[in-house]
Amino acid sequence: MSLNWKEINLILSELDLPGHQIQKVVQSAYDVLTLQIYGKGGAGTFLIAVTPGACRMHKTFRSVPKNDRPLRFAEFLKSRIVNGWIEEAEQLGDNRIVRLVIRQGKSRYRLYVRLWSNAANVVVTDETGAILDAMRRLPKRGELTGGQYEPEKVTVTSSAPDAKKVTVTDLKAPREYAVREFAPGSLAGVADDASFNEKIDAWYAEHGGALSLEALREQARRSYEGRMARLGASLERLREKEAEFGSAEKLREYGDIIMANIAAIRPGDAWLEAENFYAEPGSLIRIKLEPRKSPAAQGELYYEQYRKAKNGLADIKAELATGETELAALEQTLARLLEETNPLALHKLLRNKGGKPVAKADSKRPGLSFRRKDWLIIVGRDAAENDELLRRHVKGNDLWLHARDFPGSYVFIKQRSGKSVPLDILLDAGNLAIFYSKGRNNGEGDLFYTPVKFLRRVKNGPKGLVIPTQEKNLHIRVEEGRLKELEQCRIEKQ
Repeated sequence: MSLNWKEINLILSELDLPGHQIQKVVQSAYDVLTLQIYGKGGAGTFLIAVTPGACRMHKTFRSVPKNDRPLRFAEFLKSRIVNGWIEEAEQLGDNRIVRLVIRQGKSRYRLYVRLWSNAANVVVTDETGAILDAMRRLPKRGELTGGQYEPEKVTVTSSAPDAKKVTVTDLKAPREYAVREFAPGSLAGVADDASFNEKIDAWYAEHGGALSLEALREQARRSYEGRMARLGASLERLREKEAEFGSAEKLREYGDIIMANIAAIRPGDAWLEAENFYAEPGSLIRIKLEPRKSPAAQGELYYEQYRKAKNGLADIKAELATGETELAALEQTLARLLEETNPLALHKLLRNKGGKPVAKADSKRPGLSFRRKDWLIIVGRDAAENDELLRRHVKGNDLWLHARDFPGSYVFIKQRSGKSVPLDILLDAGNLAIFYSKGRNNGEGDLFYTPVKFLRRVKNGPKGLVIPTQEKNLHIRVEEGRLKELEQCRIEKQ
C-alpha cells in the first residue's frame, strides 16, 4: 500500500523540512534512498522508497544498512546535495509529487519524489527543469539526463484538429482521501500518541510490501530451506556410498581367499566356495566370480575394487565433512535472518546471500569464477580471456574443458593437492562449458577435457587457440537446477 496525498502532507507538516541540512545520502537498495538530515529538532533519517506497492517518504527510526558497493544515483546525489540546505518541501497539489528545493553553495537543485505505485521515481533538475539525473532512468518518459521535467505544469491537449496545447500552471483541486487510522495497540512498540511518521514507519516495517518483514522472512525460508534440502539429499547419498565403501576390507579379504584357492577355480565358475580363514575356523564363504576372467584376474579384480573403495572413502569423508559444515552454516544463517527485525537490513542480507562475507575474486583474474565445495572453477568468456587465463592464471595440472564442435569458453578446474576432481565438480564445469558456448540452445553437447599441460598452442594461430592431446570426451545435458546453484556460488569481483 502506498501513501495517499493527505498522508504525504501530514508527514511533511510534522517534519518541517525547510531549514534542515542534508549531511549524508545512503542508497541501501535500488529503490530505497535515505537522507541523513539535521535541523531544529536534531538529527534524523528521511526515507524515500519507490518500491512498487510501497511508495512512501517519511522519517524512519530504524537503522538503515549501507550497500556493499556504491550505487550510481547515491554517488550523484553526494556531489550535488550533501551539505546542502532544504529551502522548500511541498507536495504539488494532490499529485503525490513532492518537490524539495535544495541549495548547495550558489547552486539550487530541485529533487522531485513521485510516489505513484506503478511509476514512482526520484528526479533531480536544475532551476530551469533540465534533468541532471534520475533514480530510475525512464527513456519513454524522457526521464534521463538532458530531458526536461516540470510537473508543476499540466499540459492539456484538445482533440480538435486545429487545437493548440495549453499549459496550465494551477493544479486541480485535491481529491478527497482520508488519513489512515491505526487501532490502539495495532503497531508493536508504538504508543497511541506517537507521531504519524512513527506510526507509518512501524506499519511499513510490518506490512510494507516488498520490504515487509513477513514477506522477506518467507523469501528467506524458501531460499534457504530449498538449499538445505538439496544439500541434505546430497549428504544422504554420500552416507550411502560411505556405507558401501566401508566394506572395503571385505573386498581385500575376498581377493586373498581367491588367490589362496586358484587351483580350485575352474573356467566358467560363477562362484567360489572356500574356507574363510578370516573368520572362525571351519567357516565357509561363497564369493561371486566373473566367469570370463582367469582365476588370477578374479583376485586382481577384487584388489582393484578394494583400492578404489579405500581411496574413495577418504574423499567421501572429506566431502561429508565439508557438506555438514556448509549445512550447519546455512542453518545458522537462516536463524539469523529470521531473527532480523529491520526490513531494510533483512532485504540487504538476502541480496548478500545471508550476510556472509562475499568471496572476492582475484581482481586481476579475468572471466567468471565459481567456488563450489572448495573447488575453484574459472570461465573465460571470449578469446582474450581464454588466452589470458592460459598464460597467467592456470597451471599444468589444472583441468581444461571446452565444448566440442562449437566456439565458446574455456573452463578450468583448479587442481587441489592430493585430490582428484569429483564427478559433481566435473559436471558443474561441463554445464558451464556448454552454457557459455554457441551450442547453448541445443541444451546438450559433447566436450573435451584434459590437463592444461596437454594443451599445445597453435603457432601463428588466433589468440587462445590450442590443440588438446590425451583428451577425454564427456557428453553433457545442461541442467537448469545445477546452473542456478552455481550462480549462488559465483565469486564477485571488487
